[in-house]
Amino acid sequence: MKALKLLIACALTGSISMSCNQIKKEKMTESVSETPKAKFEKNINAQDFITTIEGDSVGFYVLTNANGMEATFTNYGLRLVSLYVPDKNGEFTDVVLGFDKLEDYRAKKNFYGAVIGRYGNRIAKGKFTLDGKTYDLAVNNNENHLHGGLLGFESVVWNVEEQSDNSISFTRTSPDMEEGYPGNLEVKVSYVLTDDNALEISYEAKTDKPTYVNLTNHSFFNLKGEGEGTVNDHIVMLNADKFTPVDNGLIPTGELQDVAGTPFDFKTPKAIGQDIEADFEQLKLGNGYDHNFVLNETPKNAEGLTFAARVVEPNSGRTLEVYTDEPGVQFYGGNFLNGTDIGKSGKAYVRRGSFCLETQHFPDSPNQPEFPSTRLEPGETYTSHCTYKFGVVEN
Repeated sequence: MKALKLLIACALTGSISMSCNQIKKEKMTESVSETPKAKFEKNINAQDFITTIEGDSVGFYVLTNANGMEATFTNYGLRLVSLYVPDKNGEFTDVVLGFDKLEDYRAKKNFYGAVIGRYGNRIAKGKFTLDGKTYDLAVNNNENHLHGGLLGFESVVWNVEEQSDNSISFTRTSPDMEEGYPGNLEVKVSYVLTDDNALEISYEAKTDKPTYVNLTNHSFFNLKGEGEGTVNDHIVMLNADKFTPVDNGLIPTGELQDVAGTPFDFKTPKAIGQDIEADFEQLKLGNGYDHNFVLNETPKNAEGLTFAARVVEPNSGRTLEVYTDEPGVQFYGGNFLNGTDIGKSGKAYVRRGSFCLETQHFPDSPNQPEFPSTRLEPGETYTSHCTYKFGVVEN
């Protein structure tokens, strides 16, 4: 709770200063070192994240749980910077890709660990029509709009609203017509690191004009450890009977295709790489897996969230289960990584060196009337929940 008191004290001065950020990070680092099981090598210096961007304070924030897990964040792009998770022997490793300096996140367009908005995934030709008016969005993925545009939520500074040892909330207002979207959108994103080794993410948004919203988190996972080779050997199970096939621009065709009899059938667990080189058109279009899967409505966990996916890394024994109240999940196999990005541990991020499981509404929903709607009206509250729960295989 020392970190929370420091944050409140800093906030009372009218802004969070660099000196307050520095003190808060030092106190948080002390609290981690006091946790007996949290013994892992650090690749990040918090001071490399503390600065100001156009007058907005950027900081580095640490969450821990009773088991020694640690999650770190920057409010630039609301990014999950590192996530230390134990293996079957109790050894902690950072399992999310990212950089050890803020300047690397800013140097070129990337989505490592970021919250994506206003719309996760693609919108065809950067256009949609709402109440008879056509809106032109920023086009940043060939002829299409991707992940919120040229300056999406991953490239702006968020406000830190409240924090405890294991939770933190961020807010920002996306102004009317930012990247082409109508309405002033007030957004809140909260993270909780629970004592059953789950990272829970909750999203809320309100608007003063009708608009479209589809928020998600774009963490890149490698359960062997970030930078530790490909994820082709990770065993994946997806709770989906159908997926949304795409055209050559990776825009959904509008069809819901059965996964049965295709390389997209993950209903029975299999290695990511098992069928990835199969002679199948959708794999060629996506350069591998980069598709939205239509989640089945059951089973659900105790919180009422639908089971979406389970991933097992055989050597470490680490597991990841994903739960959500969204209708879909984008399964991406790191196909466009090419070794040019050097991560926190100094290792290159090779092709297919990570996977993403982005809980979401379907891509291009504003132009696909048969898809679940992403429309948000004034007076309504958009909500979305995602849980990434970590564990180990039972012997």
